Amino acid sequence: MPKTIRTSTSHPFSDDAGHPTKTGRERILVVDDEAPIRELLKTGITMAGYECLTAGNTESALSLLAGEKFDVVISDIHMPDGSGIELLTRIKAAYDTGVIIMTGFVEDFAYEEIIGMGANDFIQKPVRIAEFVARLKRVLAERRTLSQRNRAVDELQLNLNKLRRAMDGIVHAMSVAVELRDPYTAGHQQRVSNLACAIARSLGLSEDRIDGLRMASIIHDLGKLTIPAEILCKPGRLSNLEYELIKNHVQAGYDILKRIEFPWPLAEIILQHHERLDGSGYPHGLSGDAIVLEARIIAVSDVFETIASHRPYRPSLGVNKAIDELRLNKGKLYDPLVVETCLELFETRQFSFERSQKKSTPVAEHQLQTL
Repeated sequence: MPKTIRTSTSHPFSDDAGHPTKTGRERILVVDDEAPIRELLKTGITMAGYECLTAGNTESALSLLAGEKFDVVISDIHMPDGSGIELLTRIKAAYDTGVIIMTGFVEDFAYEEIIGMGANDFIQKPVRIAEFVARLKRVLAERRTLSQRNRAVDELQLNLNKLRRAMDGIVHAMSVAVELRDPYTAGHQQRVSNLACAIARSLGLSEDRIDGLRMASIIHDLGKLTIPAEILCKPGRLSNLEYELIKNHVQAGYDILKRIEFPWPLAEIILQHHERLDGSGYPHGLSGDAIVLEARIIAVSDVFETIASHRPYRPSLGVNKAIDELRLNKGKLYDPLVVETCLELFETRQFSFERSQKKSTPVAEHQLQTL
């Protein structure tokens, strides 16, 4: 079939107001083995306001693509050294470039097939130059719209990352405030957080959910800000009244956070971290699955760390004592799967408080050291 291009008497290179369009930005590469077609298309593309280069075969086209950036490649299908389909495949694999395929043998190809391969348009030869330019403009406009959308998405992600860092800093600042009030347990919340996150990863929780657990666990004692310092630091046993005041810290933590719209239910997790599986916990005596999983994880981590660490009223009871407590009350007070996961982390030496402290360099620790 002879390759010819039908021309139009109307001028296709003007905008809606009739003025010539001059963008001066987009660059087009025309690939065709017939020089007259290349030159005619180049003339039309240049008059439309775009920069245009040409190539007579796929090898020359790939050489130009390797050294220069093009917005759209317009390629014939049948060429002596390879097909436009092969060129399309290689362009889509390596470059952010639109592709328009042309052919005079349209009966050999389906439009849906060519588009499915990644082409932005499929034009039948012979073409009217006005239609050709109009379709090129449409492809370029779609690419500009897509580029703007991608930039907007990137900017949104950047802002979300900034917001996440700010939120992280606020949460760590809260943790610092708690530990300044109770210096005898400095590092407790961070150690509980490290263990809780290790358990959550072993349980297969998503990274987003682990992020929420990390933030909740690192401020799980936030409500202790409302407890008198002399009670928090008391070296002896607490009276019944003092113990009731201590127990109120979960409700106080909830009240501080409940009106803040975090991406995770931090207030609920903190409120429930002293609930127990059999309903014997506080403040609401919840049981079983009524306690959110994150709170059940913190409960186990909190008890383990508390027993294994020094407290103002007693020395550390040791890791073995903590293990005994979890085994004794597994399925009664503590979630059995969470307990088994916690014990496995310690018994297989996948986790230790010492290693977790060295690996993590939380903002809270740095702030405590510089205060």
